[in-house]
Amino acid sequence: MVVVALCSGCTSLAPQYEAPPSPVPAAWLDTAQDLQGRPAPSLAWNDYFTDPLLQQLIQTALDNNRDLRVALLRVEEARAAHQIQRADLFPQVNAGAQGARARVPGDLNMSGNPVTSGEYRAEIGVSSWELDLWGRVRNLNDSALQQWLATEAGSQAAHTALVAQVADAYLGVRDLSERVALTQHTVESRQESFRIFSRRFEVGSASKLELTQVQVLLNQAQTLLAQLEQAYAAQIHALGLLIGAHPGPLPEAAPFDETLVLADLAPGLPSELLAARPDIQAAEHRLIAAHANIGAARAAFFPRIALTGNVGTVSAELDGLFSSGSRAWSFVPVVSLPIFDGGLRQANLELSEVRRHIAVAEYEKSIQTAFREVSDALSARRWLTEQRDLQRTALTIAQERARLSQLRYDSGSAPFLEVLDAQRELLSTEQQLVQARSALLSNQVALYAALGGGTQSTAQDTAAPTSASPR
Repeated sequence: MVVVALCSGCTSLAPQYEAPPSPVPAAWLDTAQDLQGRPAPSLAWNDYFTDPLLQQLIQTALDNNRDLRVALLRVEEARAAHQIQRADLFPQVNAGAQGARARVPGDLNMSGNPVTSGEYRAEIGVSSWELDLWGRVRNLNDSALQQWLATEAGSQAAHTALVAQVADAYLGVRDLSERVALTQHTVESRQESFRIFSRRFEVGSASKLELTQVQVLLNQAQTLLAQLEQAYAAQIHALGLLIGAHPGPLPEAAPFDETLVLADLAPGLPSELLAARPDIQAAEHRLIAAHANIGAARAAFFPRIALTGNVGTVSAELDGLFSSGSRAWSFVPVVSLPIFDGGLRQANLELSEVRRHIAVAEYEKSIQTAFREVSDALSARRWLTEQRDLQRTALTIAQERARLSQLRYDSGSAPFLEVLDAQRELLSTEQQLVQARSALLSNQVALYAALGGGTQSTAQDTAAPTSASPR
């Protein structure tokens, strides 16, 4: 009871934790903050990404991705480390038994006769249990707990990042697939044009220059097709690495309308990122751990009291081990206070304080990084939407120009060079429109991740430790 009373009165020398002020504005810098939609943290990934094939790929990645697997194992590693540190809060009670027999020759004892003796003992005891009067052990335990919480939050960040990476890689595959299909159609069309002009050249109704110009168009389209096929294969390989398995031949997908694929998101306020972004939460847990380490370093300047004791029974004969009068006990309290250590404790305290300053800077930087990522995504969403609309208009104009140029050439009022230029522009505009639509979709994926998309549902699915109340 005395020991319990002493421990209940233990104090902590760790500095009082107060979250640093947010180093970012209270509102988004872009007017896109007024967008309406659902909050990203409460929107699970399978509700945001509605494409069935994409959902299947994401689930495969969550099951097989090695980086995520390592992140989850890091959580288990941190949990075990916390359990090891937490064990120092409690006394280690050990039970043991020992028996010994010894014979001493007569010339080595006073009686001159050989003596045979024995000692048998059975004990239960506590070895070197520190009375944590200054909170050193408890602060080390709190530090280990916060590191566990930081690692768990880091695994949630890895989960969100993986979902976004798979979605972005899938959109890249869809983008390249559509561009390959457009280019293949162009190659087929130009092959037919080359066949027609070759026949015309043979009968003398087309010049060698016109045939060469058609051949140049065909060669350009074939070169672009080869480049796109190479990029498509590389994108498939990247997707396979993310999902941890080869995706296999993906089914043909019709060009999709990007307005129907992803839901609208409400960005909320910058202050809401502190609770939504797991990387920010991880940085704060590391900051709290740094405060606890300062408390442990300060406690090293005060005396350490350790208790060692045991109680049991001792007898010279085995059959008398539990007889009356064989009871034995020992109690050894040890008080230690280093007098001179060459500045070790002071240097350790200074190191802990410097690490706290580093943790503060990292925490503030994580907030600033999150603010920039969301701001960039909001700003890009606005301008990418405008670029997509302009590209749609440009495609309509390019298609009309190509049609009119062909009519003018067929009527003999324009050289074939005009047709050549119009067809080149048409192919380029088709490719640019697909890229603009893909960039807009990738931006929506980036916004979902930047806002901490799905973190609330992810946190419910994973077993998170209970955080200690910050001091």
